[in-house]
Amino acid sequence: MKTKIISYLKKHPQLRLIARFGLLQYRKIKYLLSGIGLKVDSNLIVFECYMGRKYTCNPKALYLELLNNKKYSNYKFVWAFKEPKNFKFLKNKRTKIIKYGSKEYKKIYHQAKYFITNSRLPEWIIKKNSQIYIQTWHGTPLKKLGFDIEVDGNNAMNSKREIQNKYLQDSSRYDYMLSPSSFCTEKFTSAFKLTNKTKIIEKGYPRNDQLFKYTKEEIKEIKNKLNIPNNKKIILYAPTWRDNEHISGLGYTQHIELNFDVLKEKLSKEFVILFRSHYFIANKFDFSKYKNFIYNVSDYDEINDLYIISDLLITDYSSVFFDYANLKRPIIFYMYDYNNYKNKLRDFYINLDELPGPIIKEKNELKLCDTVIDIEKNVNKYSEKYEKFNKKFNYLDNKDCSKEVLKECIGCE
Repeated sequence: MKTKIISYLKKHPQLRLIARFGLLQYRKIKYLLSGIGLKVDSNLIVFECYMGRKYTCNPKALYLELLNNKKYSNYKFVWAFKEPKNFKFLKNKRTKIIKYGSKEYKKIYHQAKYFITNSRLPEWIIKKNSQIYIQTWHGTPLKKLGFDIEVDGNNAMNSKREIQNKYLQDSSRYDYMLSPSSFCTEKFTSAFKLTNKTKIIEKGYPRNDQLFKYTKEEIKEIKNKLNIPNNKKIILYAPTWRDNEHISGLGYTQHIELNFDVLKEKLSKEFVILFRSHYFIANKFDFSKYKNFIYNVSDYDEINDLYIISDLLITDYSSVFFDYANLKRPIIFYMYDYNNYKNKLRDFYINLDELPGPIIKEKNELKLCDTVIDIEKNVNKYSEKYEKFNKKFNYLDNKDCSKEVLKECIGCE
């Protein structure tokens, strides 16, 4: 029944707006009632990542710094996950694991002094004046966000107006927002319609601390954990999602526009591929045909681990390349649907000429293979572009961003 209702509302935008408004008001009332008698604990911090899907990114980096820094020894922590049983390893004397969206989840949000997340919080969470919302976001954007999206788009679930309202409802609650560069500060301000009441912390991205302090031993351990052979070079393939690919009752889906037979024939002697889908993607992939060549790491939480073991990145419009560029390793942009994506879905913030690697704007696996081989042999081919790119987008990233960010927002009020 729920799937049928969603399918119907997708086809009738006005009814969808009315239904969503009514549901939101109902949920807000339920949330307020669940908080009767609960007080804010000034030493309690609640974390979530990608709407309860993962344990990674900026929230994880900040949590680890808070947990291990004696300066914050009086704080207690709660992590919210859609599947709490998968994260029991996080439990300790100061950390509690709860179910995302549950009754306990609502009570925690009434009690926590600080909210730390890298994505939007549920719209029905009403923040008290004494509470502090720290929005860390999850990357430097290539594709346009929120109020900066100019094309009407072809989003399967939301009109441009609905997307903008979601951004505004969330950003109206921000007390702090993290930014890794002046570029991001400018774009976040316009995309989220930020006002002076939101303090932007422009100190680099905490999640990239690891990229400046990993060890050879860590690389060995990660490869062993994933059963990746040491005699092969590693390609990380990390495409993003498409706004217009959605199935009612399942979620956003992904159709891989790559003929892996060609890649296997041309590259398997020297390379293996780590396939990493976007966290929104609900459908599963069967790579059994490509055993020992393609490793599906979509469910592996910590993408930094995948960065540091990879010799080369292939992506399309995902923000992963901004972080990966800190490693100064080859990046290839396989934008086979470039015209459609630019003109009908999102458009971009930067000129593609700034990208620190070759761009392929057609579905051509042979060309992609040739580009992989060429860039591996000519590692300095894009060094000048790389230097300019990092000076503009990654100049604040270092091994201590977590420390610097926390100085600005925890225990400072």
